[in-house]
Order: sequence, then C-alpha cells, then structure tokens
Amino acid sequence: MFLFKIVFFGALGLVLLVSLGGWVLARTAAPPSGLGVRDGKLAPCPDSPNCVSSQADSSDSAHYLPPIAFSGDPARVRERLRQVLESRPRVTVLRDESDYLYAEFRSRWFGFVDDVEFWIDPEAGLMHFRSASRVGYSDLGVNRSRMERIRDLLKQD
Repeated sequence: MFLFKIVFFGALGLVLLVSLGGWVLARTAAPPSGLGVRDGKLAPCPDSPNCVSSQADSSDSAHYLPPIAFSGDPARVRERLRQVLESRPRVTVLRDESDYLYAEFRSRWFGFVDDVEFWIDPEAGLMHFRSASRVGYSDLGVNRSRMERIRDLLKQD
C-alpha cells in the first residue's frame, strides 16, 4: 500500500508539473516572425505535422488542404470570413486588411495558441490559408479540422 501511494502521488505530481509547464509555455510563446503575405505567398509550414496550408505542395498530405474558392465581391467574402471567425470560441482577430486576415485561436484547457492566416486572391477567386500551432510538434489534427470546419461554415452563406 505504501508503494502504491508513492507511485500514485509521484505520478500525480509529474502530471501537475507537466501541465503547469505546458500552461506557462502556452502563455509565453511569442508569435512567429514571417507571418503575412510576401509575393503572393503565406509562410511555409514547418516540417512538423502541426500546420496546414493551402499553399503547401499538393503532394504533401500532412500539410496540404485546397484553398477555399469564392465568387463575388472580395470585401464581402472577407467580412463573411471575419463573422465566421468571431463566431468561434477563443478567437482574436489581430489584423484585418483588404485582402489579409490574421487571427489567434486559443485551446480551451491550456491556452495553446494557433496562428491562422487568410489571404484573399481576388484574381484567382481563392482564399488561401495557413493554420499552425505556435508550440509543440503534433496538434492531433486540430489545425486540419479547424480549417475544414471554417470551409464548411463559409459554404453555408
């Protein structure tokens, strides 16, 4: 019984320590440099599987998702996108320009931040995006699911 208590409380302490470390890391990680649109491109995804982008190579099944096609006034498309983002929990829109939108998504439990960007290309009728975890290696598919959900919500208009 004594050994059980040592193992149990040791494991509990380890879980609490790791949780506290994750919370501190989530709260202190700075936004990555290089966000925004440069020469019609968003930043590339890192090698880690915690990022999806419509501008990744289409043969890269870990990172690629197709861009979101649209028709009509790009300003209305951007406004609809902003409405969709603001309807989601724990989202802060940080930049909203005529053809670019940048938002932070925070996870419910530890407040981990994902940086999400959209670039509206009116000539092509496409909305390109990049959604990436700020820290860590795997996101368990959260960024991919998020972008698929945003695509679905935009189609509902």
